[in-house]
Amino acid sequence: MAALAATAVVFSPLSLRSPPRLPLLLSPLSRVSASASSSSPLTRPSLISPVSTRSSLLIRSSPCYIVAAAASAGEKTRKNVLIINTDSGGHAVIGFYLAKQLLAAGHGVTVLTVGDESSDKMKKPPFTRFSELRSAGGKTVWGDPADVGKIVGAESFDVVLDNNGKDLDAVKPVADWAKSANVSQFLFISSAGIYKTSDEVPHVEGDPVKSDAGHVLVEKYIAGLSFDSWAVFRPQYMIGSENNKDCEEWFFDRIVRKRPIPIPGSGMQLTNISHVRDLSSMLTLAVEEPVSSNGKIFNCVSDRAVTFDGLAKLCAQAAGCELKIVHYDPKAVGIDAKKAFPFRNMHFYAEPRAAKEILGWTSTTNLPEDLKERFADYVSIGRDKKEMQFQADDLILESLKVTVSVQ
Repeated sequence: MAALAATAVVFSPLSLRSPPRLPLLLSPLSRVSASASSSSPLTRPSLISPVSTRSSLLIRSSPCYIVAAAASAGEKTRKNVLIINTDSGGHAVIGFYLAKQLLAAGHGVTVLTVGDESSDKMKKPPFTRFSELRSAGGKTVWGDPADVGKIVGAESFDVVLDNNGKDLDAVKPVADWAKSANVSQFLFISSAGIYKTSDEVPHVEGDPVKSDAGHVLVEKYIAGLSFDSWAVFRPQYMIGSENNKDCEEWFFDRIVRKRPIPIPGSGMQLTNISHVRDLSSMLTLAVEEPVSSNGKIFNCVSDRAVTFDGLAKLCAQAAGCELKIVHYDPKAVGIDAKKAFPFRNMHFYAEPRAAKEILGWTSTTNLPEDLKERFADYVSIGRDKKEMQFQADDLILESLKVTVSVQ
C-alpha cells in the first residue's frame, strides 16, 4: 500500500477573540468569567501621595499619608511552596520545572517525592537532576504524602501543590493536612482527560466533565475546604527535557529506523502538545497571583493544536529524516489503537482561555524548535541506537501489506 503524504496542520484556536469550535457546531463559546484583582501583595509600609496607589489602606499622618503594607508595582511577596511530586509518569517533570522556576523567582521550595530516594525510579529523569534544585536553595525529601506532616515537621508553607494524586484517597490526606496547617493556597494538578467527549472542540473551562472521574472528585473536595485560595490545573500531553513518558519519542523511534509511521484514522485528528515550561509558568503565575487565581480551573496547555500527521512531519524535520506515513483503521486491522498509538484516536485538545484572560498568561511552546531540542536529548542518551521491537506496528503493516526494509 502506498504511503500517504504527511500533512502538517498547526493552527491557533485563539486567533479570534471568541473563536468558533470545530469541526461540527458553529455556536459561540461561552466565556470564562474573569474577576482578576489588580491589587498587589501586601508588603512593608512606604510613603507615597494619596493618589499614587490603586488600592491601599491609608493611615492619616502629617504632612503625608503612610501606606500600610502596600506593595509597589511589580513587587512580589516571597512564598514558601511545598510540591507533592509523583514518582513516575509524565507529570513528574512538572514538579521539577515548577520548582526551578519558583526558586529562580526567589521563592522557597520543598519537593516531597513519593517513595524512597534509593528506589530505581529515582535513577531516571527528572529525579537525576534534583541536585540542581538543592544547589538553587531548594529542598528535596521523600516519603508517603499521607505522612506529609511528619515529613516536613514544623516548617510552615504558604502554598501546597499536589502533583501526585489521581483520586481522593491519595489527595485527601495532603489537603486535610494543608488545611489544618493553615496553608493559604492549595493547587491541584488534575487532567484534561476528565472532559466528556463533545462535538465541539476545543475543550474550555466549564465544559462538562466525567462526574465519576477520580480527578473530578478531588476537585470538588478541594473546593469545599475553604482555603484562602485554591485552583485546579488540567494538563494534556507535554514535552520537555527530562520527561520520562514517551510522546515525541514514539515518532523518533520509527523515523530514525526508517520505519513507516502507522497512524490510526485519517491523521487529521487534532491534539495539544505543550512544552512543560508553559505549565510551570502558568502555575507560577497562580502562586504569585492568589487572589486572581482563587477558585478557578485552568486548562494547563499551550494555545495551539496539531494534527497527528503534522506532529509526525515536525518530528521528521527535527530529526532531519525522511518520513513515510501509513494510515489504518484499527477495527479493520483488529488492533487496539490505545496500545498501538500514544494519543487518543480522536480530536482531543483543550484551550487555555482562563489562564490568558485571568492571569495574563502567554504560551511559549514552539513545536518545530522544541522538537529539535527533544531530538538532541533523544540522541544524547543513545536511544537512536537501541535495539527495539515493533510488534504492534508489524501486525498493522502486515495487514496493510506494507513492506518494511530491515535496518
